Amino acid sequence: MEERVRTGIPGFDEVLNGGFLPSDLVLLTGATGTGKTVFATQFLYNSVKLYNSPSVYVSFEERPEDIKRNAMRFGWDFESFERKNLISFVRYDPLHIEDIYGLIENNIHEIGAERVVIDSITGLGLNIRDPGDLRAAIFNIGRMLKRSGCTSILTSEAPSENPLILSTFGVEEHVTDDVIVLYKIPKGTGFSRALTVWKMRGSVHSEKIHPYIITKDGIVVYAHDETQLFA
Repeated sequence: MEERVRTGIPGFDEVLNGGFLPSDLVLLTGATGTGKTVFATQFLYNSVKLYNSPSVYVSFEERPEDIKRNAMRFGWDFESFERKNLISFVRYDPLHIEDIYGLIENNIHEIGAERVVIDSITGLGLNIRDPGDLRAAIFNIGRMLKRSGCTSILTSEAPSENPLILSTFGVEEHVTDDVIVLYKIPKGTGFSRALTVWKMRGSVHSEKIHPYIITKDGIVVYAHDETQLFA
């Protein structure tokens, strides 16, 4: 099997047929409450702890201290890795888009990062009204990440319950290599969660919709189970 970038998220690498391809640019999209930030944070924690891959977390919205505090709910202590210069948390004002490429690239080079999370493209896009400019900004970020050799996740908010609408601005899914969609599905008097690999360039992957749960230890994907979006 070709080299893969494993996420370490239980069940998910099996859905991906082993993991992401190196240097892939991945869109992680879903409605509010699907666990996008949990997924992205778990990906980076596992990257450092399990695979010794230095990583960068870029936030356009939440403060790094809030991200790290929420991560501790799952037992993910990032501060010890920060002290070892294995991970860097950066919060950036998306109003100054012209500086962001150099900022991200400098942080990648500073610690020799191999994996990156940008949370979220929605926060970036709120300050870039023109779809062409937004597409160019995402493309330029992606090109820079690929030039750096990083495997990267970009999170995005899906604005509708329509499962065919993948992103807020309608451009994010077109400039990324892979698209992972998280769903929150009405079920009885509550909700269940499921995910699917919408696309993954150059790789065989599961095309089913798989349930997942968020436990005290993070996300667990049931790779051998399937579900329906709407009963």
